[in-house]
Amino acid sequence: QVQLVESGGGLVQTGGSLRLACAASGSIFRFDAMGWYRQAPGKQRELVAAITRGGRTNYADSVKGRFTISRDNAKSTVDLQMNSLKPEDTAVYYCNAGVLRTPTGYEYEYWGQGTQVTVSS
Repeated sequence: QVQLVESGGGLVQTGGSLRLACAASGSIFRFDAMGWYRQAPGKQRELVAAITRGGRTNYADSVKGRFTISRDNAKSTVDLQMNSLKPEDTAVYYCNAGVLRTPTGYEYEYWGQGTQVTVSS
């Protein structure tokens, strides 16, 4: 049973910073990639940032230069450092892990319960 537990969300003013952490049960080497998604009210869930087992990263255009994803294999954690936050970053942020890459995504995907990030103007 894979468990992903997020922490670090909260309320911050525009221009502020937050660091989200995702703790996985067991080794994160099991996962071909891990990432952070977000879903704002009335919008579809979208990819924010992802990192592969080999350390290759991918970011949504809207967060490039402001957010940084990192992984600590020893601690089995994946973090998202968010700087220069904007009101449009307000959303529930979800940790994701994927196994067995397919043309459309991953054969197996796991999700955390989500953590709320609110950026006030």
